[in-house]
Parts: sequence; structure tokens; C-alpha cells
Amino acid sequence: MIYKNIILIITTIIIFTSCASKNQEEYNKPALYWYNKMLKEISLNQLDKADDTYTSLESEHRKSPLLPSALMVIAITHMDEEEYELAVYYFNDYIKRFENNSLQDYVRFLKIKAKFLAFKQQFREQKLIDSTLSDIDKFTLSYPNSSYIYLVKTMQSRLQMAKASLDTEIAGLYDRKDKPKAVEFYKQKAKVSWSELETIEDVSVSWYRYIFE
Repeated sequence: MIYKNIILIITTIIIFTSCASKNQEEYNKPALYWYNKMLKEISLNQLDKADDTYTSLESEHRKSPLLPSALMVIAITHMDEEEYELAVYYFNDYIKRFENNSLQDYVRFLKIKAKFLAFKQQFREQKLIDSTLSDIDKFTLSYPNSSYIYLVKTMQSRLQMAKASLDTEIAGLYDRKDKPKAVEFYKQKAKVSWSELETIEDVSVSWYRYIFE
């Protein structure tokens, strides 16, 4: 009986010690520790934990040479998982933090791509269309010789067609309500976005994705 009680006590101590070690808060670790931990969590598809680990790296080692790489990895991982808002958040952080980095055009391209792929419903995301087109305009002015310029311009064309389609759809709605002035306004607006409206095909599923697949 005494032997069983001893075993029970030892087992209880081991369980509580194990739980305490798991719940113990980690801090004040080397940058390489956080970096490797983040990579391991990404490999296990534990992105929430990877986000927290990146935050620890960024908080404790703001000038670490590992930070640009870590930020790029976490951003691209979220984009690959179709978590585009988070990806754009991290890309924006990279652009601000490492303004003179030689990868600026690549990171800005990835940000545009993430926003482009974020479209789900063509006729309900006017703000996202305008925001992405604005980013594209800045990119083409700042990096006219970038190796990504043709992909960016392809996205620009498709977004302009999407915007023209939206304005054409609105014109149709006003036409059904017998409001000719509004119809003409939106038809002209559509032509500004894409002059050859007759070349725009009806929207199909994943109309925007094929250039990256």
C-alpha cells in the first residue's frame, strides 16, 4: 500500500512538472532560437504559434539580421495558406522597416499579388480593386525595369477589366430603373477603365488566379 502511494505521488509530481514546463513563459532567448522555433512551427502548420514566435523575435531582437528573413517567411507562408490580409500586413511591415532593402520591388510585387488573389466576388470589392490599382500605379512608376513588371501589368489589366465590368453592371441596374443619365455616367466610367468593353468576357470561377497557377 505504501509502495502504491509512493508511485502515485511520483506520478503526480511528474505530471505537474511537465505541465508547468509547458506553460512556462519563454522570453529573453537568442534570435536564432526564435527563428528556428518559428520555422519549426510553420513546418508543423502551427501558424498562430509561428505568429507569436515571430513577435517574440521582433520584440527582443529588433536589429537582428534574421528579422528580414523571418518577416518574409511568415508573410509568404500566410499568402500560401490564402490568409491574404495577414500576408499584406506583414509585407507592409517589411516595406516600412527595410526601406532600403534590395528586395523592395519583390516584396511590393508580393503584396500586390496577395491583394489580387484576395478577390472573391468581383462585384462587391470595389475598394480592394481601387487600392490594388493604386499600389500598381506606384509600382510601375518606382520600378519600371523590375523583372516583375509584366506580371504586375497583367494584374493591372485584369483589375481594370474587373472595374469596367462592375461599372457596366451598375449601368445595367440603372437602365432597368429607367435612369438614362446614371446609365450614361457609368458607361463612360467603364470605358475609362477599359476602352474595349466588348472584349471583356463574362466572369468565371477563379477568373483572376490562372496567371499564377
